Amino acid sequence: MITVLTGGTGGAKFVWGLAQVVPAERLTVIVNTGDDLTWWGLHVSPDVDSVMYALAGQLSPERGWGLADESFRCLDRMRSLGAPSWFQLGDLDLATHIRRSELMSQGKSLSEVTAELCRALSVKVSVLPMTNDHVETRVSTRNSNLNFQEYFVRDRHQAEATDVKFEGIDKAQTAPGVLEAITRAEAVFLAPSNPVTSIGPILALPGVRDVLRNCTAPIAAISPIVAGQAVSGPAAQLMSMRKWPVSPDGIAQAYRDFVDLVIADEADREERHHIEGHGVRAAFTNTVMRTDQDKTALARFALDVTLARHHEAVQ
Repeated sequence: MITVLTGGTGGAKFVWGLAQVVPAERLTVIVNTGDDLTWWGLHVSPDVDSVMYALAGQLSPERGWGLADESFRCLDRMRSLGAPSWFQLGDLDLATHIRRSELMSQGKSLSEVTAELCRALSVKVSVLPMTNDHVETRVSTRNSNLNFQEYFVRDRHQAEATDVKFEGIDKAQTAPGVLEAITRAEAVFLAPSNPVTSIGPILALPGVRDVLRNCTAPIAAISPIVAGQAVSGPAAQLMSMRKWPVSPDGIAQAYRDFVDLVIADEADREERHHIEGHGVRAAFTNTVMRTDQDKTALARFALDVTLARHHEAVQ
């Protein structure tokens, strides 16, 4: 089994690439739910949806989130009725949230509903929300404390973040199958996702970091940073807030207690000695996924270098 921890647009792209080179029954994806929010009374799970849509071949290639061939007439209508409209929900995407909320109102867990939605979308890869409990990523700035979507989407992460916390994390439990997917894996990947707000909530769940530290399979992290810049989103700002270098070195620092390998972009080859200074191996390739070929090539490289390095280590 190949297991991936993921969140955000980069993670969805990487998971799609892996799905092209790993049989569906051998691939499990553990997805951040700290970004979830209630919007117009509906449960929206942006990272879970991006993974589902990517695996179903329905993700919008232009936006990197939501569905392809989308329209926004309902959003326009809601705006005209005085409803909040800064969070972009497309007409087709809205159906997912209505269905999810309907099933959850019947007492089904987020895990159960996600599995049902995946079946409906003919997604055969196992997609696991990190938890069925409520965990909310909150971003503090100098003047406010915001839900992650308020900080990221509404305010376009313009204000300087001073802290990030995951409300409810202490009482949350991993969803069924999450710890087993790590324990039984042949290889574990941390997708090229924001290490603070996409991977961070998964690692903060009780038990996850311990399982990763004791994992016998090789663990590789793909850097979401290229040449000192985040490929997308606020990763650079939030890594700086954590006092991590905005570089693959910073990724190695974030995960150095359990990761074996950091895969970084060719543009960051000079980072090798910094990465390896943490006792973490380094490998370099093109990590910017503009095309489907880029996604597949990165996934194939990650598999090859991670499994090959592991086999070398155990010989």
